[in-house]
Amino acid sequence: MAKAKSARPSFSSAEPYVVIIAGGKGERFWPQSRAARPKHLLPVVGDTPLLAQTLARVKKIVPAKNTFVITSAVQAREVAKVCRGLIPAANVVAEPVGRDTAAAVGLAAALVGARDPRGVFAVLPADHVIHDTKAYQVDLKAAFAAAGAAEVMVTIGIPPTEPATGFGYIQRGGEWGRVGEGKAAKVVFDVKRFVEKPKLEVAQQYLKSGDYVWNAGMFIWSVPVVEAAFAAHAPELDAGLAKIRAALKKKRPLAATLKKIYPTLTRISVDYALLEKSANVVTIPASFDWDDVGAWPAVAKHFTPDASGNVARGDVLVEQAAGNIVFSEKGHVVTLLGVSDLVVVHTADATLVMPKARAQDIKALLAKVATHKRAAKLL
Repeated sequence: MAKAKSARPSFSSAEPYVVIIAGGKGERFWPQSRAARPKHLLPVVGDTPLLAQTLARVKKIVPAKNTFVITSAVQAREVAKVCRGLIPAANVVAEPVGRDTAAAVGLAAALVGARDPRGVFAVLPADHVIHDTKAYQVDLKAAFAAAGAAEVMVTIGIPPTEPATGFGYIQRGGEWGRVGEGKAAKVVFDVKRFVEKPKLEVAQQYLKSGDYVWNAGMFIWSVPVVEAAFAAHAPELDAGLAKIRAALKKKRPLAATLKKIYPTLTRISVDYALLEKSANVVTIPASFDWDDVGAWPAVAKHFTPDASGNVARGDVLVEQAAGNIVFSEKGHVVTLLGVSDLVVVHTADATLVMPKARAQDIKALLAKVATHKRAAKLL
């Protein structure tokens, strides 16, 4: 159980920081999503890339100079294009190789710690869809307040709307404390445990109990709290991260430092490495809408369908067709006749046709695409 918040902030009262993790592959959105231009770099929902939408949501509470984006080497060029004019170019940091989310969080703590050794920062995914920006900002401010007031690791959990089996869950305990004032005041709960993606019958029990929220990968904490957690629960990984922290302190070139040290870091998720082992985790149930748009069928809810339930973007014509999702890039007409419940996605060099019910199986198809003679360009 986390210790109740102290009366006075014990960490930095200066400006907060945000670190956005933008390194996912987005394979379930192939063929629009590719290794060098995955889901978060696409306007899957809305008119701008999901990463740009994420940056826009935080700009009123975190200054651009305090916002970082951590991405992969293969995506760095396209990420930099999306971030241009939104954050300083130097705040886009590329991992030379992927080492999962724990290493990324450790790098984030090092980047923030080089600016403010006691700084409070949020780690946020780049590819989620959130429409209620004001409610999101209220919750994020509350999380910053909690993380700045005590030695806790704060999560923003999503109250479940269905017994989803594709998300991890967080079981909340009793009330830890309250942050904020008036209508902006938020109740913060202790976290009992983290649970991996459950079977349907278990997820139904979680939903009925009201004690569980979805783990959306939104974490807010201070540099000292994160560094202490790495030292206590992931000492081998922390030893490598310490070298990065030392290099930043000595103002050595970051890219060269990461190229040397990053491949040696342990590959593990932050959930396994820190959160599931820590007793000082608290959660704030989100008051905003949320969708991780994990696969093509999830996109449909964000668009107005036609009278037959078809959702289309681009130049699309349908006749006696129902319940389809159709995306076509500029310059190509996609036509459907007499079919139902399909996903059809056309790009300049590839076309996908599949039943909506098979959307989660797309990785098996991509294994086949990997054997194609033009696989390097298709993936």
